[in-house]
Amino acid sequence: MGRLVSNPTADTLVRIEGKLADSIEARTRWDAGEPVRQAILAELDRLATGSIAQIALLLYEATEAGCQFTPAEWQAFGGEVVDLIEGQRAAGKVWSLYSVRSGAGAAEGLRRLLLAIIRDLRVVFILLARQLVMMRNAVDLDDKDRRALAQLTADIHAPLANRLGIWQLKWELEDLAFRYLQPETYRQIATLLDERRNDREAWIAAAAGTLRAALKDSGIEADIAGRPKHISSIWRKMQKKGLGFSELYDIRALRVLVRDVPACYAALGVVHSLWPFIPGEFDDYIASPKGNNYQSLHTAVVGPEGRTLEVQIRSHDMHAYAELGFAAHWRYKEGSGADASFERKIAWMRQLLEGRDEQDDDSALLAAFRTDVIEDRVYLLTPKGQVIDLPKGATVLDFAYVIHTDVGHRCRGAKVNGRIVPLTHQPASGDRIEILTGKVAEPRRDWLSTHHGFLHTGRARNKVRNWFKHADRELNIAAGRGVLDREFKRLALHNVELESLPARFQLRSVEDLYEALALGDVTPTQIARTLHEGERDAEPASARVPAPAKPAAPGKDALVIEGVGNLLSVLARCCQPVPGDAVAGFITRGRGVSVHRADCRQLQRLRTLDPDRIIEVTWGGSHQRAYEVDVRVRGYDRKGLHKDVSNVIAAANVHILAVDARVDPARNEVTMNYALRVADFGQLSSLLAQLHAVPNVIEAERKV
Repeated sequence: MGRLVSNPTADTLVRIEGKLADSIEARTRWDAGEPVRQAILAELDRLATGSIAQIALLLYEATEAGCQFTPAEWQAFGGEVVDLIEGQRAAGKVWSLYSVRSGAGAAEGLRRLLLAIIRDLRVVFILLARQLVMMRNAVDLDDKDRRALAQLTADIHAPLANRLGIWQLKWELEDLAFRYLQPETYRQIATLLDERRNDREAWIAAAAGTLRAALKDSGIEADIAGRPKHISSIWRKMQKKGLGFSELYDIRALRVLVRDVPACYAALGVVHSLWPFIPGEFDDYIASPKGNNYQSLHTAVVGPEGRTLEVQIRSHDMHAYAELGFAAHWRYKEGSGADASFERKIAWMRQLLEGRDEQDDDSALLAAFRTDVIEDRVYLLTPKGQVIDLPKGATVLDFAYVIHTDVGHRCRGAKVNGRIVPLTHQPASGDRIEILTGKVAEPRRDWLSTHHGFLHTGRARNKVRNWFKHADRELNIAAGRGVLDREFKRLALHNVELESLPARFQLRSVEDLYEALALGDVTPTQIARTLHEGERDAEPASARVPAPAKPAAPGKDALVIEGVGNLLSVLARCCQPVPGDAVAGFITRGRGVSVHRADCRQLQRLRTLDPDRIIEVTWGGSHQRAYEVDVRVRGYDRKGLHKDVSNVIAAANVHILAVDARVDPARNEVTMNYALRVADFGQLSSLLAQLHAVPNVIEAERKV
């Protein structure tokens, strides 16, 4: 066995050698892979990934050769190594999907899926190093396999290297893939360059030296780096701009970094005095930044020996922003967007890699990864291998509505990785989901209830709401009447006067209120909170649950706007907040503060557009009191039922004053009586709905 590049651990190699001694076949495969393995280790050493990554590579290669390790042996290697090995295996599964779902869109989904399912992003460096070595050796493959490998590299690996800022791998992967995918074009451009790569780099180094001396003579401190164009980059620019090779002025380029903006323009003057500039090839992105705030001076000149040269000039701050801000190189080059959290993750990782101290050990690096790299979306697979991403917390029913609205309407169940799960199940990244459908579209009204947890995304909930809106109005009214009757029964409210309620929700009639309830536009909790203010008149003075004093009109004393005193306020029509709802305010132009429910979609949009105009708003003091109520929960007896019910009560921020539970063995039922302290009917209504959703609970209602 050859000498390892950085000798990760002699102990690991001793263990592998011991396993290889047990199998001639494994020994043969291991020895056959020695040249490739050494090349991969060399790349990992060049990337300074640390010994843990190299150990994980060796162990993964050993298992692929046929070595078998016991669970105790795996445990001895340590959790970090096992995570890296599992990441390599998971990546293999992702690549296997590529042949099924090829194409740019699918490739983007697969790249995101990979980053979501691996626990340690050092796996990506191992994958890229292995792919680079395979591409270097691809000349030995037949044409079909070579093209397939090159296409995978172009779609997956090169963009990954680009996003992580690993330029030394990115350029070589792109050039190798381009060479095998378009060999004729590659040879044509290589011929047109009329020089070897080393000659170009030597010419650029000489030009950089000349410019460095001229800037020094002018008293300008600058860092100058050459940026020779790669063949794949040249081809992309020719295609994008519709230019011929002779029309390109940036085959060779220099990047000049100076102290500040005045130094940028001073350096530009030195460049133009040193070499004649090409008219029409100057761009001032400092005075007029690009839409993504990219700033730099770009000019093209006729350099030494009559060869064209592009020069980019920017300050160190501009360069840092271009590398890590909205103009991050991977967005600027690929021309594709990404969600903000994904951009933050990649930007943070690039900062970590560029600023890593040579004395940092692997454990510190891993701790940083686990602390800061947090994924807020899940990446799921259809049975055909398509990648679907959803917000974290989304259910399999949300997934069904993403596939197609009709699939969601007809959804009756789901399988996750072959196992049947309830519609409220929240899948994890990498899960394969199969939706089970019926022949008829029959959404259920309880899918609209946030308490039951069927739907997490507003888009899916709107699709269900629209389905019911197109149903018969009489059916919606009947359904809404049933919802309200059940709510009154749970809250133990009798002879409720409904005529005043529609106006509170800007509706014209009680029938409209019923329909709004059926469609989810108004919730039972909102109605309960509205009724709360009239409860005291309906109960004797000695009643255990006093109702609060009638609040002032909304928009006056009923609302307290933090920090600005008696500012004019209006209730937003889009969400119709009522006393007791969690609310927030938006400062409008000329109409005071518009008060929205905290979960209002319009408020979320306003928060994104102009966050500085969002202010805190609370209901007046009369809504901050607490009231005691008795609640009865009845259900089928099972182990842990009382604990589950108590956990729901605690999670709702409701205080338990007393509890009594009795079991009826003959009916296998348990009745639990709670004395609770709640803020208002709205909180009580929400709690009762959550209790009713607990498995085995038959009913949950207020006692009077």
